[in-house]
Amino acid sequence: MSAGTRLLRGLLLALWTAVAASAALAQGVVVPKPGPKDLCPVCGMIVSKYPNWVATVLYKDGHAHHFDGAKDMFKYLHNLPKYAPGHRPEDMARIAVTDFYDLGKVDARTAWFVIGSDVLGPMGHEFVPLASREDAADFMKEHKGLRTLRFDEVTPALVEQVDQGKFR
Repeated sequence: MSAGTRLLRGLLLALWTAVAASAALAQGVVVPKPGPKDLCPVCGMIVSKYPNWVATVLYKDGHAHHFDGAKDMFKYLHNLPKYAPGHRPEDMARIAVTDFYDLGKVDARTAWFVIGSDVLGPMGHEFVPLASREDAADFMKEHKGLRTLRFDEVTPALVEQVDQGKFR
């Protein structure tokens, strides 16, 4: 194979990789997948067993913490000293949740969360993540949801209420 052919193949491979990466970014937030032994830092469950519910906090240094649902992710975020001593919110690069409908990753800070529905997650009652306000409204109707929330509206007290199945 000539040097020109090798160069052309290398350029085509680089172009294909860039196109694939752009397509992945256009579809949602890119975070690493949990490995087969990754445990939720809040409850200790093996996260990869629940791919439809995975939430991930990705740090700027490249390491990630995975959760078996948004509820445990919120517990973690509300009490970093307990669940991740030495970690700081300003060191987080991305926070992602799995959209209920298309199972793609969405930015947790822009997602919509429904509570009080007839859909249960791996740990019972859950904050069901949805990519858009329209999807949240559809989910509310289809699954008898009680309330729709944005990321910043989720408080530690509300997480406790959801955990206990007591919704307001």
